[in-house]
Amino acid sequence: MSRLAAGIWVSAYLTRLRLADIPVFVTAKGDETAGAVLVKLNTLDGQARCFQRSLDLMTGARVWIVLAEGDEAEVDATIERQKRFDPDLWVIEVEDRAGRTLLDEPGLAD
Repeated sequence: MSRLAAGIWVSAYLTRLRLADIPVFVTAKGDETAGAVLVKLNTLDGQARCFQRSLDLMTGARVWIVLAEGDEAEVDATIERQKRFDPDLWVIEVEDRAGRTLLDEPGLAD
């Protein structure tokens, strides 16, 4: 099964969040076809969590795992390090006090 181009996946994800009335912003635009995607969840209380897609070696499924969490400044520093390492990286920032990212919904790990 082929994977979606990064730009198409990001566009669909932004639409899902907006339909759920969850504020979302693209803070770094990566490569349209093959860029990796990080999702930063800002809970608007000084805390944040950053997710990245990973491969579950046991099942072969693509899953979202936590790359960094805690103080928002520390999470931002982690994201900045990743951006220096990967210039094709997409960074999506979700702002939700309830902690919703919708990443657990069907189709978003693809």
